[in-house]
Amino acid sequence: MSVAVLLLTSALVIVVALLAAAGAGKLARMDGATYPAALTRAATAFATALTRAATVTAALAVLT
Repeated sequence: MSVAVLLLTSALVIVVALLAAAGAGKLARMDGATYPAALTRAATAFATALTRAATVTAALAVLT
Protein backbone atom coordinates (compact mmCIF):
# COMPACT_ATOMS: atom_id res chain seq x y z
CA MET A 1 0.00 0.00 0.00
CA SER A 2 2.75 2.48 0.86
CA VAL A 3 4.47 1.92 -2.50
CA ALA A 4 1.25 2.76 -4.32
CA VAL A 5 0.79 5.92 -2.25
CA LEU A 6 4.38 6.91 -2.93
CA LEU A 7 3.99 6.44 -6.68
CA LEU A 8 0.68 8.31 -6.84
CA THR A 9 2.05 11.18 -4.78
CA SER A 10 5.15 11.40 -6.96
CA ALA A 11 3.02 11.45 -10.09
CA LEU A 12 0.81 14.18 -8.63
CA VAL A 13 3.80 16.32 -7.70
CA ILE A 14 5.28 15.97 -11.18
CA VAL A 15 1.97 16.84 -12.84
CA VAL A 16 1.57 19.94 -10.66
CA ALA A 17 5.17 20.97 -11.39
CA LEU A 18 4.58 20.54 -15.12
CA LEU A 19 1.40 22.60 -14.95
CA ALA A 20 3.24 25.35 -13.08
CA ALA A 21 6.01 25.30 -15.68
CA ALA A 22 3.55 25.45 -18.56
CA GLY A 23 1.73 28.35 -16.94
CA ALA A 24 4.95 30.24 -16.32
CA GLY A 25 6.10 29.69 -19.88
CA LYS A 26 2.77 30.81 -21.31
CA LEU A 27 2.68 33.91 -19.14
CA ALA A 28 6.24 34.75 -20.14
CA ARG A 29 5.37 34.47 -23.84
CA MET A 30 2.26 36.60 -23.36
CA ASP A 31 4.46 39.18 -21.64
CA GLY A 32 6.64 39.34 -24.75
CA ALA A 33 9.60 37.24 -23.65
CA THR A 34 11.63 35.35 -26.22
CA TYR A 35 11.39 31.57 -26.43
CA PRO A 36 14.68 30.97 -24.58
CA ALA A 37 13.64 33.36 -21.80
CA ALA A 38 10.21 31.71 -21.54
CA LEU A 39 11.84 28.28 -21.40
CA THR A 40 14.15 29.50 -18.64
CA ARG A 41 11.21 30.80 -16.63
CA ALA A 42 9.34 27.54 -17.14
CA ALA A 43 12.35 25.49 -16.03
CA THR A 44 12.75 27.67 -12.97
CA ALA A 45 9.09 27.20 -12.05
CA PHE A 46 9.39 23.43 -12.52
CA ALA A 47 12.49 23.22 -10.33
CA THR A 48 10.91 25.44 -7.69
CA ALA A 49 7.80 23.26 -7.50
CA LEU A 50 9.89 20.12 -7.09
CA THR A 51 12.11 21.78 -4.49
CA ARG A 52 9.11 22.92 -2.47
CA ALA A 53 7.65 19.42 -2.55
CA ALA A 54 10.95 17.99 -1.33
CA THR A 55 11.15 20.59 1.44
CA VAL A 56 7.63 19.82 2.65
CA THR A 57 8.39 16.10 2.56
CA ALA A 58 11.54 16.59 4.62
CA ALA A 59 9.70 18.75 7.14
CA LEU A 60 6.93 16.18 7.51
CA ALA A 61 9.48 13.40 7.91
CA VAL A 62 11.05 15.24 10.83
CA LEU A 63 7.69 15.67 12.53
CA THR A 64 6.78 11.99 12.43
